[in-house]
Amino acid sequence: MEAAITESGGAPRSVADLGEWGVIAALAARMPAGPLTLVGIGDDAAVVGAPSGSVVAAVDLLLEGRHFLRSWSSAYDVGVKAAARGLADIAAMGAVPTALLVALAAPGTLPASWALDLADGLAFEAGRAGAGVVGGDTARADSVLLSVTALGDLAGRPPVRRSGAAPGEVVAVAGPLGYSAAGYALLQAGVPALHELAAAHRRPAPPYEAGPEAALLGATAMIDVSDGLLADLGHVATASGVLINVEDPGLALGGPLPEAAALVLAAGPSSSRTSSADSPASLALNWALTGGEDHSLVATFPPATALPPRWRVIGAVHEGHGVTVDGRPYEGPAGWEHFR
Repeated sequence: MEAAITESGGAPRSVADLGEWGVIAALAARMPAGPLTLVGIGDDAAVVGAPSGSVVAAVDLLLEGRHFLRSWSSAYDVGVKAAARGLADIAAMGAVPTALLVALAAPGTLPASWALDLADGLAFEAGRAGAGVVGGDTARADSVLLSVTALGDLAGRPPVRRSGAAPGEVVAVAGPLGYSAAGYALLQAGVPALHELAAAHRRPAPPYEAGPEAALLGATAMIDVSDGLLADLGHVATASGVLINVEDPGLALGGPLPEAAALVLAAGPSSSRTSSADSPASLALNWALTGGEDHSLVATFPPATALPPRWRVIGAVHEGHGVTVDGRPYEGPAGWEHFR
């Protein structure tokens, strides 16, 4: 039988102490509504304005033990990550994020402070994207599970889909590639020495404003890098009926990736899908090509497009089918697949 756990002064220590309505009230107090929220938390459903007359929607699940570990990530980290996953999907359609709906299932023994820190992380990332948290649900479960639905508005523009890429166009990315995968490998190997990369895994920071920017620049196809650059470009290539070639030099593998790869390799081949044949350069390239969860945006543009500095060209679109690297098929998994 579960017992209430309280401080000596009576302050709640677990979500069971707070109770369902207490949890909802405490979370709501930390998650302000966004500028387009007409009715927020407190009614049976939220009402969010859609100035363009259309709503963009995406949903994501985060499961403890699959998408995060409480031993690696704080509750604030998990909140940021949960929000970022859905909001990046909205930006990848060329839309402006407007709102989040969050469902939380958790054990009754979950510390109340953990749930409140989670709300702070959700609120921070929603605010960074210009969105609000407008509602959700709570339930009891054996481990923490989050379902986040993100909403957005197209501001009168057509959506940027995966199916518009055409031969002759360039492929460009906004945001880092491989940072989350490198951070995960460092944490798994027990050498989280490069704080920038460990943080990139715990708290991805998608460039939300780059999505509407790409739409205004005439992007023909776009996707966020959630499963891996090659895997996600594969979705674009399939939907568009084209071949996409990624050019190795365009990935700009300077910075922290080679150093992180050297640390992971020094820890031994048992860590994060490495082998004795790997070099720091090859492992860093693998992270950039197949590592997911950076939630950077990759898009195709007409060749004459003047791209802002945040967008760097990493390849081109050709006649054909599939994805290649420097003109050759990539050997090995192209990214993450849940049921593989």
